[in-house]
Amino acid sequence: MKSVLEARNLKKVYGSRGNVYTALHGVSLEIKEGEFVGIMGPSGAGKSTLLNIISTIDKPTSGNIIIDGEDILKMDEDKLSLFRRNKLGFIFQDFNLLDTLTVKENILLPLALSKVSPRRIEEKVNKVANILGISDILNKYPYEISGGQKQRTAAARAIINEPKLILADEPTGALDSKSSTELLQALCDLNENNKATIMMVTHDAFAASYCKRILFIKDGVIFTELVKGESRKEFFHKILDVLAVLGGDGNDFI
Repeated sequence: MKSVLEARNLKKVYGSRGNVYTALHGVSLEIKEGEFVGIMGPSGAGKSTLLNIISTIDKPTSGNIIIDGEDILKMDEDKLSLFRRNKLGFIFQDFNLLDTLTVKENILLPLALSKVSPRRIEEKVNKVANILGISDILNKYPYEISGGQKQRTAAARAIINEPKLILADEPTGALDSKSSTELLQALCDLNENNKATIMMVTHDAFAASYCKRILFIKDGVIFTELVKGESRKEFFHKILDVLAVLGGDGNDFI
């Protein structure tokens, strides 16, 4: 399988001189096309720093990042902005929907920015809305729909451009259990049926159990990894076992 993401020896240092904090200590990872990978670890382990660097929001102090064969650290801001729009999809905990736009308008926004034809936009919106089960709310506004529907709208917007890599940051963090399950199943279906490549940062072992592989970070390094080879329930219990070994405040993982 083709590599979508290759990160090599990522190091991130904050501060200077006597007040230095190292968030990442030479992290390396690879995600291949069609994988659904979870990133877990205690608060302060470096998960968010890693996600911010891979999503091009931040830059590492040293190391290399190759996404879809391109070295993103060598791009200028204009090229990086275009790359981010065309190759990356983002799903955040707080939805980031525009209240003045309908669900449909929120979803098609990336296509409009890319000047895709109206006919093609209509086709793609209908396709992703059908995949995520939100076809019946396309003409509603964000304030008229539930949290789960908002997050599926955000997911639809993230995949509308068929990005090479979908980055999800605690996507179930603001959802109830029913909505969380629906979203996770939708992501799982995207991965299985559409071969979407997904990297998800989460504290939640239940959410992580939907992934195919989990990387655990502790103190800025990869501590271990788990690969799903059994039922989701058995995988869930193995994740809990690793989290128990990692230690930290139990609330970090709930």
